[in-house]
Amino acid sequence: MDSRQSNGPTVERTEAMIYSVDVEITTPVYDTEVTARVVDAILNLFPAAEPEKRHGELTATVHDLDHVSELLHRQEILDTARGVFFDTLQGDSFSFRVKKQAAFQGVVNFVVDEPGEVGAISVRVRVEEPTAEAYIDHVAPPTEDGQPIEPAEQDSSSEQR
Repeated sequence: MDSRQSNGPTVERTEAMIYSVDVEITTPVYDTEVTARVVDAILNLFPAAEPEKRHGELTATVHDLDHVSELLHRQEILDTARGVFFDTLQGDSFSFRVKKQAAFQGVVNFVVDEPGEVGAISVRVRVEEPTAEAYIDHVAPPTEDGQPIEPAEQDSSSEQR
């Protein structure tokens, strides 16, 4: 994989596709929390992040979801992730929230139907290239019988329909 820095978003090159993605991460830091532990929670999901504390919250920007994707595969929650990502998809962006305590343990645990969830890390993903849908397929590919379907298999199965 080859990442190149520019003034805009990082362009991530993979074997078949080039992705241009901005990932904005924010989470409140409450008086009862140790800031270093909240930073660790962010870094456990987004190792390239450089969190900055501003006005009672931590913010960071990264340019890929590679580690999150690895965790989704390892935890075998690709279908759940796809549901969350597509449910929030609006144009070139999608968002999700994960529980801070789970992130501190290096686990992705989505916050769903709990708008007031205390201790959530909010993530907004904006995809410039190619499309948000294609990037979702890259991060959390479709599955069949619980196993990720490779892109070539996706193409052949859609041709057979």
